[in-house]
Amino acid sequence: MLILRRRMSCLASVLRYSDYGEPANVIKMCKEQLEAPKDDNLLVKIVYAPINPADINTIQGKYPVKPEFPAVGGNECVAQVMELGSNVKSFSVGDIVLPLATGLGTWRTHAIYKENELIKVPKEVPLVEAATMSVNKCTAYRMIKDFVELKAGDTLIQNGANSAVGQDVIQLCKIWGINNVGIVRDRPEIDQLKEYLKELGATEILTEEQCRATKIFKEGKLPKPKLALNCVGGKNSLEMSKHMGQRGVMVTYGGMSREPVLVPTSALIFKDHEFKGFWMTRWKAEKGKSDEAIKMATDLFNFMKDGKLKAPKHELIPYENYKQAFENVLSLKGFAGAKVILDFSK
Repeated sequence: MLILRRRMSCLASVLRYSDYGEPANVIKMCKEQLEAPKDDNLLVKIVYAPINPADINTIQGKYPVKPEFPAVGGNECVAQVMELGSNVKSFSVGDIVLPLATGLGTWRTHAIYKENELIKVPKEVPLVEAATMSVNKCTAYRMIKDFVELKAGDTLIQNGANSAVGQDVIQLCKIWGINNVGIVRDRPEIDQLKEYLKELGATEILTEEQCRATKIFKEGKLPKPKLALNCVGGKNSLEMSKHMGQRGVMVTYGGMSREPVLVPTSALIFKDHEFKGFWMTRWKAEKGKSDEAIKMATDLFNFMKDGKLKAPKHELIPYENYKQAFENVLSLKGFAGAKVILDFSK
């Protein structure tokens, strides 16, 4: 249970950086005095704020988004409303909220945000699920919905199936009755990983080597995929594309191998395949708090309330131990894509 403490102003702790570099080296904990919110602003208390790969890349200066210095890390959180500006109409003190916008700097104990940057979270939604919604779950939702009209019984294939996005894709496919074939790297605990992802709802899990040799599509055990989701690139994306059906679409949203997406000439000419990209940051910048964004959030909230869409495996680390959190992210070798979440709830 969160405890509200109303204040006219508060002293916030923020994880700030003023230069690019490795997070443990450039992030510093600073204090920031926040005055009472005015007009359409709200004062919120951050509860949980995940650390995503894009957050690390931004701090390293390797991401397309270049923040103004000094900058506060983080793009995702769940928070509780503490105080309201005089013009705020859609929120009340005590509401649980999360940001729809990006670039708000969520690694802090308290923040001032604008009313149109936030959305209310139903009280039945678990806090960790809410904290991990606005990046990975929204990315999974949009990629399934926006590129190919999939119906129950159709097939989607994806690599990086054990990533946080991959786990959300699996669960959403199960909800919508879509066959999901996931590709993962081989590893000593591959049997446990396959079992875990199938329990989430995957139809089939293949290693990269098995993906090259599988006959499940040629033999008609599953329809050929209409949609492929790629976060790896290189030979992995090439092998995955070979299984796509006529006019299949591959959507690339990451490049973990740091190798280019390989596109067979025959796939373009004879199968009429399309190769596209997706970036959730761009989608949010273009759509804002649109009807589409609200519909997506409502669907995801309902799935989480019903227990059909869960948070990925994760560990909560007190924000004061942020250097340990960064170390854990950069050295993470967990078989199921565990996510590190900064805990600001105390």
